[in-house]
Amino acid sequence: MARGLLDDLAVAFDAHADAERARGMAAYMRDQFEFYGLPSPVQRSLAREVLSKHPLPDEPALAALVDGCWSRPEREWQYFACDLMARHARTLSSAFLTVAEQAITTKSWWDTVDSLASKTVGGLVRSHPELRTTMDRWVGDPNFWLGRTALLHQLSYKKDTDAARLFRYCEQRAGDTEFFIRKAIGWALREYSKTDERAVRAFVHAHESALSGLSKREALKWLSARLPG
Repeated sequence: MARGLLDDLAVAFDAHADAERARGMAAYMRDQFEFYGLPSPVQRSLAREVLSKHPLPDEPALAALVDGCWSRPEREWQYFACDLMARHARTLSSAFLTVAEQAITTKSWWDTVDSLASKTVGGLVRSHPELRTTMDRWVGDPNFWLGRTALLHQLSYKKDTDAARLFRYCEQRAGDTEFFIRKAIGWALREYSKTDERAVRAFVHAHESALSGLSKREALKWLSARLPG
């Protein structure tokens, strides 16, 4: 099933490739990846059309699809796989986290990691609360993409956010010099500030000296924008 779907999608991607746009997309991603040059709406439209002609993948088939997409050089394959995982995240078993972990730690960059963190991993942890202990481990992992994933996995939880865990993670990585960790701390706090403004303000104030300037600016950005000019 995976091979047939990927073959059909390859035909569609090839037919709509745009070499000039591909060069620009590659440059934006620091020339780390090849591209077909498909804008996101086009890529997703082609994917929907091809998917409509195939049965929905079960979990083993989805894992095979992800593996197949990650083995291909053009970045649109990984985007397609991220969208597919996000679509099914709430119905997958906890064991699928190993598939997500492999994707997070392979061909890693913010464009795929952030989708995997907030949608796929976030959905898996919602459905399988026992995976929170894995997030507790990931947040301190030497691979900062796993750390970023742990920080961001509750991004869409709103009132369901485990605030104590979020603040603990931010405190644990507050002194990190890695840009993507500092940015993730601020982003996670900013999103939660839309649910509990007072708690985020209090946390930033209490950790004023530990948090980086970037983390603090990002954390308070939404709250600052709400202040009367």
